[in-house]
Amino acid sequence: MAIVVFLLIGAVAQLIDGTLGMAFGITSSSLLVAVGSTPVAASAAVHFAELGTTFASGASHWRARNVDWGIALRIGAPGAVGAFVGATLLSQFSLAGARTWMSALLIILGIILLLRFGLGLRTIGAVARRPRSTALVPLGAVAGFVDASGGGGWGPITTPTLLTMTNTHPRTVIGTVSAAEFLVAVAASTGFLVGAATAGVDWEVVAGLLLGGVLMAPFAAYLAGRLPHAPFGALIGGVVVLTNARTLLRENDVDAMAMSIVLVAIAIVTVTAATYAHRRERRVGVEHSFYEAGDGTGE
Repeated sequence: MAIVVFLLIGAVAQLIDGTLGMAFGITSSSLLVAVGSTPVAASAAVHFAELGTTFASGASHWRARNVDWGIALRIGAPGAVGAFVGATLLSQFSLAGARTWMSALLIILGIILLLRFGLGLRTIGAVARRPRSTALVPLGAVAGFVDASGGGGWGPITTPTLLTMTNTHPRTVIGTVSAAEFLVAVAASTGFLVGAATAGVDWEVVAGLLLGGVLMAPFAAYLAGRLPHAPFGALIGGVVVLTNARTLLRENDVDAMAMSIVLVAIAIVTVTAATYAHRRERRVGVEHSFYEAGDGTGE
């Protein structure tokens, strides 16, 4: 019965990850820690499951023509190096404290996305249509390190950053990030093996997460390419803010009632921004709405 529960968790996590470009690792590892797994065992289990889910997700996005392989390789290769280092270090001691500072940064990125897609206000000018390796390499390395050492973070770091710094279509960013994550999963899993961190891994959990994620991957990739552009971007920003606000509130021991009020408020703002973006998109046209705050370049 337990494997069925984790199969459903893997399916839901992959649905979110495949359509929003983030949250499989964070969702899964958070749940595993909540039910008693150590941070090391949780991160290891998630990354072993991601060997299958990221491959299936990347292949599904490739078939849906959502992948820019030039960006995927330039962000995935350094991501793999960072993930290997993060996994081997986590095997020796926990780096979970770094999540506080990373969450604060991600909240800022999420707000920027809400302003850009929800209100049509670009607060940071796009670097380029196709970002240079000088930007992609450090981004991939940091995201890979955080992902392996914290049990998740590849999507929450790379997806909003690429959406903020480029004019690349949201579905292409999501597909590219998903495809590159396979390299990160392979490197992280190798690091956990080298660091002998597999003793506490529950392989039934790994099997459930993997099977659920693989089964859901094609549908998630299909859905990612068909969601409205501006509302989709606003939703990504809101999810980033919501997820990381929850982390910060927990780190600062905020009581449950106050935390609930804050998170509900963020959810309401997100839905409102996405609704406004949808109406604006219908009024002025899809492509113009998506790029109206940028430099006018389109796909």
